[in-house]
Amino acid sequence: MSGIGLHKKLEENTGLLIFGILFVSSIGGLAQVMPSLFQESLRTATENTTVYSPLEQMGRDIYMREGCSLCHSQQIRPLLAEVERYGPYSRAGEFVYDRPFLWGSKRTGPDLHRVGGKYSDEWHRLHLINPRDVVPKSIMPAYPWLAEREANANGDIGRRLAALQKLGHPYDAEDIATADAALEGKTELDAVVAYLQKLGTAYGPGDKP
Repeated sequence: MSGIGLHKKLEENTGLLIFGILFVSSIGGLAQVMPSLFQESLRTATENTTVYSPLEQMGRDIYMREGCSLCHSQQIRPLLAEVERYGPYSRAGEFVYDRPFLWGSKRTGPDLHRVGGKYSDEWHRLHLINPRDVVPKSIMPAYPWLAEREANANGDIGRRLAALQKLGHPYDAEDIATADAALEGKTELDAVVAYLQKLGTAYGPGDKP
């Protein structure tokens, strides 16, 4: 059958056309997904990458709950302008303990992947309670309630770490057993600040950019 005849037959047979589209799309999808399944760097933590502490993990959960990832990305691309503004570009091994990833695709505010250690804890507290106190032209909403709520009000941080352990995060039995105690007396504000101070700190002299 000539190419023209085959093309005409596909156009006239809806079922065959749909099958052809799905078949070609499947090949394209596999070509994109398969390499990542065997790429070791996507599963191996960089030298300085560690799991989140109970307080940092709680802060990360609160960060997601409040929708912070909708305005702040956590992915510095290997472009000169980005590296000069935000710091060393992000690498896959730094995110192996992030579930889900918070790379983001929109920057209403700056990228936060290298924000850890850039400002003091007190700066972050003021910024979260009322951003205009430290950045007068900021359009970021205020989050004063974080200072009023207990970080582990539901008493479930231990269960959260246990779930992550099942997914491959290297928490041991002691980490899980002492998680609730580690958050005693801590507020949601303490947790979010701890999480922010952790971001991007895995990069170090032992890592190859």
